[in-house]
Amino acid sequence: MLTDLELQLKSIEYRATILRIIKQARAGHTGGDLSSIDILNVLYNNVMQVSPATFADPNRDRYVQSKGHCVEALYTVLADQGYFPQEELDTLCQYQSHFVGHPTRSVPGIEQNTGALGHGLAVAGGMALAAKLDGRSYRVFTLLGDGELAEGSNWEASLAASHYRLDNLVVIVDRNRLQISGNTETVAPLEPLHEKFAAFGYAVREVDGNDPAALMDIFNRVPFEAGKPNLVLANTVKGKGVSFMENSVKWHHRVPTDEEYATAMRELDEARAKLTAQASEAGQRRYPVHA
Repeated sequence: MLTDLELQLKSIEYRATILRIIKQARAGHTGGDLSSIDILNVLYNNVMQVSPATFADPNRDRYVQSKGHCVEALYTVLADQGYFPQEELDTLCQYQSHFVGHPTRSVPGIEQNTGALGHGLAVAGGMALAAKLDGRSYRVFTLLGDGELAEGSNWEASLAASHYRLDNLVVIVDRNRLQISGNTETVAPLEPLHEKFAAFGYAVREVDGNDPAALMDIFNRVPFEAGKPNLVLANTVKGKGVSFMENSVKWHHRVPTDEEYATAMRELDEARAKLTAQASEAGQRRYPVHA
């Protein structure tokens, strides 16, 4: 279990790794990786009961990444968790590598092949229903992009999740408000999204999806209501953590130049140093040294 400070530092580390492997591979969905990484960080380090040692355990928690195009974030966290050696990340998108642009079960730690948007929620719902039928206590977490909510299969799966009272299902929407063709509210308006999900039978909660402490608090409250599937509307910033990438649609799928990469890594280094200094200063105020 990581502290809030450790989670924040871990997110910075993850962001640096994501940018490095995307630049090396010359491919990747940079903006969505950076908006969702705090969610994956909290889930894998502090919430889900699953590890490389327990991945074959039928009682393990499950994670399905419906927004499969942001797989670089998932690969980064799985490597850190020890599912495979860190150096295998360097094979991303290379010939004969299993580390391709969408999740595949050829990679240790991946529960389900995804990438065709709108499929992950139905799969996760099926897993959650299986737990109910088998009398098992595991939970199923799935991450959706807000841009994929135009896929009708999400709403069909939502009807089923409500009908079967899947309170062991946790649906997380990475609500960064940008998709490949622009702002979601221009392309295919989603609002009022909270009310739409509630109308489909979810217990809905909103949270700052880039705040590890807030995410921890919300996940600790699951299930929100007995007999209702859980919906976490995670308000995030596309490209979070790198100033010139934030809230910019062009970073949906773009590889940084050498100059952009150097600037981004410098910003992450500065954020790490600032966070560490603030923590040290707070500790000194709390525990003064007496001569």
